[in-house]
Amino acid sequence: MKRAYATLLALCLALFGAFAAAGPAHAAPMTIINGTQFTDTSGGPVHAHGGGVLKVGSFYYWFGENRNADNTFRYVDAYRSTDLKNWEFRNHVLTQSSAFELATANIERPKVMYNAATGKYVMWMHKENGVDYSEARAAVAVSDTVDGNYTWQGSFRPLDQHMSRDITVFVDTDGTGYMVSAARENYDLQIYRLTADYTGIADLVADPWHGGHREAPALFKRNGVYFMLTSAATGWNPNQQQYATATSLAGPWTAMTNVGDSTAYGSQTAYVLPVQGTSGTSYLYLGDRWGNSFGGTVNDSRYVWLPLAFPTSTSLSMSWAPEVTVDTALGTVTGTSATYNTLIARHSGKCADVTSQSLWSGAQIKQYDCNGGNNQKYWFKSIDSGYYQLIVRNSSLCVQANASTVTQEDCNATTTSQQWSLTTSGNYVNVKSRAGGGCLDVNGASTANSAAVITYTCNGGTNQQWTRGS
Repeated sequence: MKRAYATLLALCLALFGAFAAAGPAHAAPMTIINGTQFTDTSGGPVHAHGGGVLKVGSFYYWFGENRNADNTFRYVDAYRSTDLKNWEFRNHVLTQSSAFELATANIERPKVMYNAATGKYVMWMHKENGVDYSEARAAVAVSDTVDGNYTWQGSFRPLDQHMSRDITVFVDTDGTGYMVSAARENYDLQIYRLTADYTGIADLVADPWHGGHREAPALFKRNGVYFMLTSAATGWNPNQQQYATATSLAGPWTAMTNVGDSTAYGSQTAYVLPVQGTSGTSYLYLGDRWGNSFGGTVNDSRYVWLPLAFPTSTSLSMSWAPEVTVDTALGTVTGTSATYNTLIARHSGKCADVTSQSLWSGAQIKQYDCNGGNNQKYWFKSIDSGYYQLIVRNSSLCVQANASTVTQEDCNATTTSQQWSLTTSGNYVNVKSRAGGGCLDVNGASTANSAAVITYTCNGGTNQQWTRGS
């Protein structure tokens, strides 16, 4: 009996060890809402701006900027996730107290790579003095663990001569490490080979787009083809992203080609993440919608994540999707297809409009001359038994009925004040609030621009009748 018990106990311990060694279970598919400020598992905002992602085991580690109110450096933060939606805060891996020169500094675009030969995690970043952009230096920090405290190694100009601003890193399939940075006041984009331990610059590999005025590089490799995705240099404001390809990092590289719309859907390139699973590898664009571009700070920024498509082996496309579903187990990334409509008031011929094209919660809905702006476009997202959320294309926020106003707010599918029913009569539709029962109404039947859109007792008035335009 004792021998049988001992055998059973040993078997149980072996099974427990096997399960423990297996790590986290495969993540279920997750849907990520675009153009929003992500939150971590504790409910706080994710501050990983300008960041990059490194996969270690079953976890994706996301590193990025967490800044002070004046936009100077506070932390490089690290988060981890198995499904790319539920992010657990891990550590302030680099702080103002990590080194003397970080006490008053600006750190941008931190990226982490793993060196298999040394067993070290190496962080590269752009370092400035916290006052202006005159330093234009690259900087390095290292750690023995992916989310531990990183030890500052110093800052410098590559090869003691080149300016270095926006950067990214890349480890090729042969284990060689590379760093890409914007140089010469962002007019050049240079590719460097790193030393064997990834902590220094070995040589300049290429300067393919001399004078191109590009920044925010993201470098990845797909089926033997290198893709370089970048933005123009327009400060915090979004612009047309472009890409180029090559079969060797040394070149020749193609000329830059436009991708996405004229503002990258209100974002700037931060990173391109390969999502590898049992069905293959998909590529996910990670972009920042900088808070500074709409009157806030870096820590007010939102995230735009979009699937990349490849019409041919050397071409790239990117389209808007309000939601992205990621299955990290399968390695699939798909965007939700959405139709956006305007809402045109029958009595005035004007459109329901988010005032001043605001991206902020609390901005009022008013009527204004129809102009095709994304602040006049709404996705009627079906959510529950004939009810819809009206999601603004410009801000990714939801139309909400309040006591005396109608505003855009952070979407919450369980909030009845963000749920609307539609009743069609001829060519027109009444839009009715689930919470209060009132109809979407132009206050006082005004025909003037900036007249408030409110909810009011449904009465069949033409100022409560709307056309859903394309």
